[in-house]
Amino acid sequence: MKCALVGSRFFAASVFEALRHEEGVEFTSIVAPAADDRLALAARGAGVAVHVLDNPRIVPGHAIAEGTDLIIAAHTHARVSDEALARSRLGGIGYHPSLLPRHRGIAAVEWTILEGDPIAGGSIYHLADGWDAGAIAAQDWCFVKKGETARDLWERALAPMGLALLRKVVHDARLQGAVPACPQDPNFATRAPMIRKAVVLTEEVSSANTSLVVSIVGADRHGIVSSLAERAERFGANWSASRMTKLASEFAGMVHFEVPRQNADALAAALRSLHSSSLQVVVAKSDDAAVPTSLRSVELKLVGSDRVGIVSSLTKILAERSISIENMHTEIVHNGVSGKHFKIDAHLLVPAALSVDALRLELGALATEMMVDIALGERQVAGILGQLAA
Repeated sequence: MKCALVGSRFFAASVFEALRHEEGVEFTSIVAPAADDRLALAARGAGVAVHVLDNPRIVPGHAIAEGTDLIIAAHTHARVSDEALARSRLGGIGYHPSLLPRHRGIAAVEWTILEGDPIAGGSIYHLADGWDAGAIAAQDWCFVKKGETARDLWERALAPMGLALLRKVVHDARLQGAVPACPQDPNFATRAPMIRKAVVLTEEVSSANTSLVVSIVGADRHGIVSSLAERAERFGANWSASRMTKLASEFAGMVHFEVPRQNADALAAALRSLHSSSLQVVVAKSDDAAVPTSLRSVELKLVGSDRVGIVSSLTKILAERSISIENMHTEIVHNGVSGKHFKIDAHLLVPAALSVDALRLELGALATEMMVDIALGERQVAGILGQLAA
């Protein structure tokens, strides 16, 4: 049985080590997202050549050796292309840590915990059109312990389960020359999109402080940030938040200072003194206000291959639902020759009448249409800071 393994990290390396010692199994292709990935290192250590993906979201046909019998996907976020699958006699299989069709998506284990599922499981499924939607080759299940985290569940049960299921399916395919296939019932399908969690300290804004928001734009040069920091320290101001970047040859930044009320005017004057022909500085006082009870603060994160229309399509949906964008950061990240990814991080103000679940469902349709991942979650606000769970 000539196999190609597409994957990453500890789980893929474990699958490689287990299967390469199986009788009659030979690896003809190892495909990893980076040269220093654990799978790539394990394969090279065993003398097996590795193909490193130019685009971490797709496995091209030439990454799979001719004459391959079966493609195995183990902890990979790259889609195996139709051209790659066509090079494999039996197609491809992958391991998904849920009882498919439940929890299709990138965060299946996390959603198992969030949904309070008493039972979890793993599925070996055929790689096909639709994310995690291929026919089932094998499944197993386990109980979820009370108080167990997603990482606990993965390490205790789901990772070992996946390894055992893959070994069984590969063994049977070698002996029988075929992989079982039982179609999934879409009526029971649920989505498990990306989950982003960030925790910040809870802190009430002191009424003795005043907020100053500083915008600064000008030719990039050394010392701009240190000039801001020095003046803030001189007047006892706290550097609360900032966003700075270099765009072309220009420096652009915004800083939020919390300064004792009696020092606010003096700090503002000191900051304005930075204004010159090559540096434009605008200082504004801002009273911190809680989000109105008719609105909820929600965080959105989008990641996908760069293409025209992502921002337009997303903002159109938000505008039609009367959702305000509190702030938004976008960037393009280059990964190899063809791996250009577009990212969005945004804080939204969503009308209370619109449920986050309804918005998540609608954005999920957009994510499927544009082949991107979208994570959405409500921010619990205490004062101006709080805990964010998305």
